[in-house]
Amino acid sequence: MTTRDLAPGDEKSATLDLARFDLARIHSVNDPLFEEAYGRLWAEFGPKDEMERREVLAQRFQLGPRFLYQMAFVRSAGEFVAVRDHTAAMTRDNLNVVVHLSHNLVSPLARRTGLAGWMRALPIATATSCVIANGAPLAFFTPITLLAEMEYPLPDDPPRMIRLQAYERAGFRKIDPQMVQYFQPDFRDPAVIDATGSTRPLPFQLLVRRVRREHERGIFGAEVRQLVETLYDIYRPQFRATDLAHPLLSLDSYPADDAMIPLVPPTQC
Repeated sequence: MTTRDLAPGDEKSATLDLARFDLARIHSVNDPLFEEAYGRLWAEFGPKDEMERREVLAQRFQLGPRFLYQMAFVRSAGEFVAVRDHTAAMTRDNLNVVVHLSHNLVSPLARRTGLAGWMRALPIATATSCVIANGAPLAFFTPITLLAEMEYPLPDDPPRMIRLQAYERAGFRKIDPQMVQYFQPDFRDPAVIDATGSTRPLPFQLLVRRVRREHERGIFGAEVRQLVETLYDIYRPQFRATDLAHPLLSLDSYPADDAMIPLVPPTQC
C-alpha cells in the first residue's frame, strides 16, 4: 500500500505518520483478533440488519480463488482505532476486479486525522492480491473498481451526510439511482425472514471509485451489470435461492449495455 493508492481527494492522508498504527489483516475466524474486529462491526451495523452473521463470514473467508475476503484491524498503542472488511472478486471473464467495501468503522478519536483515507485505500492492495492469485493477464493494468452500498442522502441525518461527503471528497461517484435502482439482499437470519413472511431487499445507492478513472462522469450499462453481477456472486453462497429470486434483485430492468449512465455526487438527492 502506497500513497498512489490514495484517492484524489485524500491528499491529507499522505501526511499521516502510519508508524503510529498497527495494521493487522485478518484472513480467518480463527485469527485471535477476529472476535474483537467482528464485535466492533456487529455493534455498529448488526442492529441495522446490515451485517452478516459470523458463520457467513467464516464461509466467505474460504470462498477462493475467485474471491478474497479480508478484515483490516487497526490499533494505536494497543487501542482500537479502526476496522473494515471487504471482498475482492474477479469478474466472470477474469478481466476486471471489483472490491466490495462492506463495512468501515473509524473510532471518533481517529476521525479527521487522515486515517479514513487510508482505510478507503486498503482494499486496492487486496484487489492486487486477488488479481495475482487468479493469474489475470496484465495484472498491473487490470481495471480496479471499489464498490460501496451506501444509504441515500438524508439532510436531517448529519452522520449519514458526513459519511457521504467523505466519500465524495475521496473521488467516489454514485451510479445515478434514477436509472439504476439497486437493492441489497436481506441479511436477516432465514428463520426471521420466514417468520415475517418474506425477504425484504433494502434500497441502497451504489458508490464507485474506478481507480485511475475517477475523472469519468459516465458508465456504460454493461459495466454496471458486471459490477452488480459480481457483487451478487459474492453474496450468493450465503443466501437461499428463493431469497435471491426476489424481483427487486433482478437485473432485467437495468439499462441496456450500451446506455450511458451518469455518475453523480454521492450527496446529490
